[in-house]
Amino acid sequence: MHVDPATLDAAVEKSAFTGVATVDVGDRRTLERCEGFLHRALRVPMTPDARIAIASGSKGFTALAVMRLVEDGGLRLDQRVRELLGDDLPLIDDAVTVEHLLTHTSGIGDYLDEEADWEPSDHVLTLPVHTLTTAEAFLPMLDGHEAKSSPGERFAYCNGGYMVLAVLLERVTGESYHEAVRRLVLRPAGLERTGFLPLNALPADAAPGYVLDEGDLVNTLHLPVLGNGDGGAFTTAGDLHRFWLALQAGRIVSRETLATMVEPRHDVPDERKRYGMGFWLHPTHDALILEGYDAGASFRSTHIVASQTTVSVLGNSSEGGWPLIYALQDAIDAELGA
Repeated sequence: MHVDPATLDAAVEKSAFTGVATVDVGDRRTLERCEGFLHRALRVPMTPDARIAIASGSKGFTALAVMRLVEDGGLRLDQRVRELLGDDLPLIDDAVTVEHLLTHTSGIGDYLDEEADWEPSDHVLTLPVHTLTTAEAFLPMLDGHEAKSSPGERFAYCNGGYMVLAVLLERVTGESYHEAVRRLVLRPAGLERTGFLPLNALPADAAPGYVLDEGDLVNTLHLPVLGNGDGGAFTTAGDLHRFWLALQAGRIVSRETLATMVEPRHDVPDERKRYGMGFWLHPTHDALILEGYDAGASFRSTHIVASQTTVSVLGNSSEGGWPLIYALQDAIDAELGA
């Protein structure tokens, strides 16, 4: 895949990109850019193997954990979530199924509504962030939101739906959401440097997320102390490529299950993408996408299936990654003939 260096330089400069951008093809890394600081205040340079948060990018992990349980018989795609919720979250329609939640067609009200008037830099959580260490702890925030549409009526991206899936994971497995994802997804894929790190106690190789393009304000008070079902895992560029290869090899879910998950179900013109089940899809070609945007995170990883090519941008600021993401998207489209 050809990437013009001058185009990348301009994209890096446009929003003062800080993070890691890579292109991996098979077992070769063909492009690597490390920019800015892993830790701004201490002037620690970014490194290629830094662990960086990917916001909603880890919704794919939630979907895969759920589908592992479907494969094992612990859940069914047509199972009504009310069976496991009981009296909790009474405003969720009794007809909502696991599949509705996975495909963003449940119609439930969203505690972090993407269509509402808020910015990632806002303090939008209504519970103390340090208490949000399990999916069950989110229940008070998930409650009280009126349905936006009938189940199955339309696609509407829903963070709350993936938090409900995390609650279901905890109730079926008896584990925390994080333990379930480690067992069902991360370990089978061999992702040793991917996981959910506490924002108030990040290890030295993890990049704090910076809310603004300049300054030292980090996202500790903007997000749950531990990421959960709707996003917030930390990973590396190398682990992302390993993830895509493991997924295609059938090491996380079966190839038959993966085919179900990446079947295009919805065109989403506003995003210039399609959606499957837990994964965004290229609008016209066989390429899979994970994407995330939040306070301190600007992320996209695209995997071109035929050539085993992974193109990833992991930005540790809210806006810095997007010019580079779009520049690399143009290169991907050219490679695919889109």
